[in-house]
Amino acid sequence: MSKFMYSGNYTRRGVKGLLKDGGSARKEETVRLVESLGGKLEAYYWCYGATDFMMIVDFPDHTTVTGIALNIAASGSFTGNLTPLISVEEMDEMVKVSIGDWQAPGK
Repeated sequence: MSKFMYSGNYTRRGVKGLLKDGGSARKEETVRLVESLGGKLEAYYWCYGATDFMMIVDFPDHTTVTGIALNIAASGSFTGNLTPLISVEEMDEMVKVSIGDWQAPGK
């Protein structure tokens, strides 16, 4: 499974829904959606400042989580940012990748 951070901000429409239904209802709906598509919600937080909320989710593939993000964006209730998260172990493997005799532009 791959880990992703999804963070974002509510639009006016989204804030009205949040005020009506409350934060627990939003989390419950998120859990329902994520699990129905084979994922798992690891964390869900509300934030102050530039971001209204963030969550960490696990999904078996990038296609599913990107499809969810696109559908959520189309709702108009909030804007979101999907960020793949890289574990320490994955980074250890990534730094072993060599590109050989590649030349940077202008060299």
